[in-house]
Amino acid sequence: MTDYQIFDIVEEITRQDGTKYREIGNLLHNGQAEYAAEQGFIQEVRIMKINIPHSVNVERYEAYVNANFEIYPMVAIPKWIEWTKTPEMDEAIAKILIENQLS
Repeated sequence: MTDYQIFDIVEEITRQDGTKYREIGNLLHNGQAEYAAEQGFIQEVRIMKINIPHSVNVERYEAYVNANFEIYPMVAIPKWIEWTKTPEMDEAIAKILIENQLS
């Protein structure tokens, strides 16, 4: 597992079934998503915004992900793990999208 991850980008990820979701991550996460797309774990990833402000909502979501999910230290991941979210984290992401004019 890697050190505590700081999040600073918003991505749009397309699942295998064609549905999309927005994720808050960083360049390591984006590299893993790009690798996952190449390996057929997901269809596509695209960066929506980089260098987002490190707001209270970003800090809350960042702490949640770091505490609840294994974050591989390398880009070549064995599988794609979509971070499941609580209603509180869905709300934090919605606020992050609004803060960054992406809602």
